[in-house]
Amino acid sequence: MFSKDSWDEIIEALSRNWFRTALTAFGVLWGIFILVILLAAGKGLENGVKKDFGNIATNSMFMWTQTISKPYKGLPKGRRFSYDLDDVAAIKQSIPELRFVSPRNQLGGFGGANNVVRGINTGAFNVYGDYPEYIEQQPMNITSGRFLNYGDIEARRKVAVIGEGVRNALYDKGEDFIGTYIKINGVNFMVVGTYAVVASNGDSEEEQKQIYVPFTAFSQAFNMGNDVGWMAITAKDGYSITQLKTKVFDIIKTRHSIHPEDDRAIGNFNLYEQYQKVDGLFIALKAVAYFVGILVLLSGIIGISNIMLIVVKERTKEIGIRRALGASPWSIRSQILTESVFLTLISGMAGISLGALVIYVLNKILDANGPVEMFSNPSVDLSTILIALFILISSGLLAGFIPAQNAIKVKPIDALRDE
Repeated sequence: MFSKDSWDEIIEALSRNWFRTALTAFGVLWGIFILVILLAAGKGLENGVKKDFGNIATNSMFMWTQTISKPYKGLPKGRRFSYDLDDVAAIKQSIPELRFVSPRNQLGGFGGANNVVRGINTGAFNVYGDYPEYIEQQPMNITSGRFLNYGDIEARRKVAVIGEGVRNALYDKGEDFIGTYIKINGVNFMVVGTYAVVASNGDSEEEQKQIYVPFTAFSQAFNMGNDVGWMAITAKDGYSITQLKTKVFDIIKTRHSIHPEDDRAIGNFNLYEQYQKVDGLFIALKAVAYFVGILVLLSGIIGISNIMLIVVKERTKEIGIRRALGASPWSIRSQILTESVFLTLISGMAGISLGALVIYVLNKILDANGPVEMFSNPSVDLSTILIALFILISSGLLAGFIPAQNAIKVKPIDALRDE
């Protein structure tokens, strides 16, 4: 392996017909280039889709009430029920694996009438009564002022954090808004902050036409009492909300006399399950990229194997002389295998380098022209490069194995007689 004479012989053998060697190497170069580009494109698509989640706590679910579908304990089906703050406290106390249990209430919604007034400007916006930890579940960029805090909760302060879309609709450009008042369903709230959505398309005003006020002030201003419209629940790291949600449902069913097998009474959306589906999709895409890339690479490996068979045929007399002088079968085999691996590795590294250059240029173009929807930062990581190197070395050994076996089968007397 470290013999200078051996390497001189390898380089001389491969450069003897350099055009043939270059064409053969191109097959491997193209195969590994395609593999790298496919993996980078898949990663770019994955980054773009996951960026649309923003930094949202994906190990979360949202839970609301629906019509009860089974009679239980003398109570009829078809009745409705509501969550309350005692339900929230019971869930927190009974399931320590949960990180956040956030009660929420809401005004407005799709097709709602104008519910917010400021001077002569009006607008129809979603208004949420929330606790301060909700910003951990649905991260936002606070662009001015602050978000809600527990001082607001305890004092029932009528304060509001508005989206940039709300600000643009109710205020003139450049107008001061921190400390001013907006009227929500006839009740005055003081604006203490503005936010922008954390997502790849976070500049869209439609995603920022929402208003957040303290849960307690919301309940007091709009006569909600202890009622909770719905909940946002997040599990701690290391726990799955999918596994914990059954415990949550059991607590609610017990507290509200719901049949244990009534799966309709509690509506829910499991964000973690949806995120897992996205992850599964991109694992499949990565597998397809490896499959296609390796198939293309295999065609190049077959080309190298064919060329090495020709090289062995051309060097039959040389091999015979070496065998006659006492060269062992292993020395002949190792020479052919080393040539094959060297050619495969050099051409493969050239393919990786070309792929890296294309990815670099593509990222520069994306940076210059701004983010593209559903596609961001195509790249390959170090583990991918190491896997590619392993594939190259394995392929080189595979390509050289048959020619090497043919070489050691040559009998010295027959090789010397070869013309």
